Amino acid sequence: MHKKISLLAGSIVLAFSAGAQAQTKWDLPSAYPASNFHVENLTSFIKDVDSLSEGKLKITLHNNASLYKAPEIKRAVQGNQAQIGEILLTNFANEDPIYELDGLPFLATGYDASFKLYQAQKPFLEKKLNSHGMTLLYAVAWPPQGIFANKDIKQISDMKGLKWRAYSPVTAKIAELVGAQPVTVQQAELAQAMATGVIDSYMSSASTGYDTKTYEYIKKFYDTQAWLPKNAVIVNKKAFDALDPATQAALKKAGAQAEERGWKLSQEKNKWYQEELAKNGMETVKPTVELKEGLSVIGKRMLDDWLKKAGADGQAMIDAYKKQ
Repeated sequence: MHKKISLLAGSIVLAFSAGAQAQTKWDLPSAYPASNFHVENLTSFIKDVDSLSEGKLKITLHNNASLYKAPEIKRAVQGNQAQIGEILLTNFANEDPIYELDGLPFLATGYDASFKLYQAQKPFLEKKLNSHGMTLLYAVAWPPQGIFANKDIKQISDMKGLKWRAYSPVTAKIAELVGAQPVTVQQAELAQAMATGVIDSYMSSASTGYDTKTYEYIKKFYDTQAWLPKNAVIVNKKAFDALDPATQAALKKAGAQAEERGWKLSQEKNKWYQEELAKNGMETVKPTVELKEGLSVIGKRMLDDWLKKAGADGQAMIDAYKKQ
């Protein structure tokens, strides 16, 4: 009798142990606040992973740069300090030209063009991340980028001397080309930088303007629709390979759903963000022909420079994009 009880107890312990081992816990850092649509999408993604994996994979979201700051997230995922993370691709333009592509002004200006550019870029992006021990799960575009400034900007020369927030090598390069003073400020510190006068202008989406309450400091948004940078959700390859095949499939399916939902959400929220900015006293300004022409010249110069750096792969991406 004692032997039977002992065996039963052992079976319960083993079953509990197996159950405990079956559940995997991951951390997911993101640089953006809970109000941001990317974070809303991540929250839905995490719920989908939980449901599709039948509770085997639990992901904890650390938003608003609470675990890692934006430029640190890619390295954290590569080193498996975080098993999954969300990055802004253009933040890493200095590492490789592929990360700069969707930040080139006026190469792809609307959602349709931006999605086509993503399809051309995706195989090369997957290969690059894979070579560094990471997997691309999905990517979602930000709304089109415009200029936030109090100053009247009718042409490129009007941007000279602006204290310009640079959050990536691309935005720093634009500052250099227009004669503005680039100041590196990540989104989590943006409101403070405006409040203290560290910056008086920047280029980003209406989403960032809303999330950071830019309307409290800056009253004009020049809707240049310059480019649509993407956030990518990346996974540590070893962490992914350690999952059982069913959980891997669940993660991939949740990622595909998040990508489709995210692109739709970006478009829907873009209109809403601009309406909210207007309600809070910000004027959306249609750029002059002179300003658009000036920015297009900068875009052409940056594309030419990019192609020199990106070589054959870069040309292949541009060719694939133009063929679509």
